[in-house]
Amino acid sequence: MTTAPRARVQRRPVHGVVLLDKPIGLSSNQALQKVKWLLRAEKAGHTGTLDPLATGVLPLCFGAATKFSQLHLDADKGYTAVLRLGATTSTGDLEGEISSTTEVDLDLLTPDKLQALAARFTGPISQLPPMYSALKKDGKALYEYARAGIEVEREPRQIVIRELSLRLLPPEDEQIELELQVLCSKGTYVRTLAEDIGRALGCGAHLSALRRTQTGEFELSQCISIESIESMADSERLSALLPVDSLLARHERVTLDEQNAGRFLSGMRRRGPWPDAAQVAVYADHPAALLGTAHVEAGELIPGRLLSPIEIQQILESQS
Repeated sequence: MTTAPRARVQRRPVHGVVLLDKPIGLSSNQALQKVKWLLRAEKAGHTGTLDPLATGVLPLCFGAATKFSQLHLDADKGYTAVLRLGATTSTGDLEGEISSTTEVDLDLLTPDKLQALAARFTGPISQLPPMYSALKKDGKALYEYARAGIEVEREPRQIVIRELSLRLLPPEDEQIELELQVLCSKGTYVRTLAEDIGRALGCGAHLSALRRTQTGEFELSQCISIESIESMADSERLSALLPVDSLLARHERVTLDEQNAGRFLSGMRRRGPWPDAAQVAVYADHPAALLGTAHVEAGELIPGRLLSPIEIQQILESQS
């Protein structure tokens, strides 16, 4: 019996951002490829990975938006996590094998003591990246060494914990767990933070759940699920997209007339009465359209990442 060949998906230019509530069990790339297929998009990328066991905010960039995805790699992130006390694992989460168990001292888990503990981990701190991470050494990801049973030397990294709270959860199945809420700088490993808190409590800890609640200005309340996109008709799915410039919310805005817009788009610097600014989103006034990013120095608007004329035209056509 022969099976009919699968029909090829007719790709189309898609420009914008989907704020996905990533489900548990999918890697960030698997989630990206699924949504890319649903949108029939030609080009896509994401703004930093979430572990398969983690859920929550995952901005997916399509078309011209991929030029600005790096901005959200650098953004602060917010997480809600559950720390299971009394045991450490080889991976720092539920996927690993239990490597040690220790009795939990409940006297250390009063609200006042947890508040004091959270304060110890708030602000600039040093963190040793975990072996089970995608960081690379000599061209190989650390998790590849870890799976082979090899531990390699890592350099501590400086991160910033901007906000941190800890709360004892009602016991369930005799497990003692803390809820952790954190707002942190890029490069923070919440698994490592959980292990360090468990070490400070003297009983060890590992993550039993992790949910990203925020990345930059994007929050969980703005997100859409894969199931919601699947349930839409093909003609409706583009409505899940935010505009490309949603990635540039914190940028200063400069608008250029037609003549200067054309020159800026060809890579030429423009002079004007603008104050110095490190991050600028540049628009044309007619037709109203995003041209790209720039920075202003001594009255000069210096181009950064630019959209192509074709991308601008496709975005304008999709808006009309």
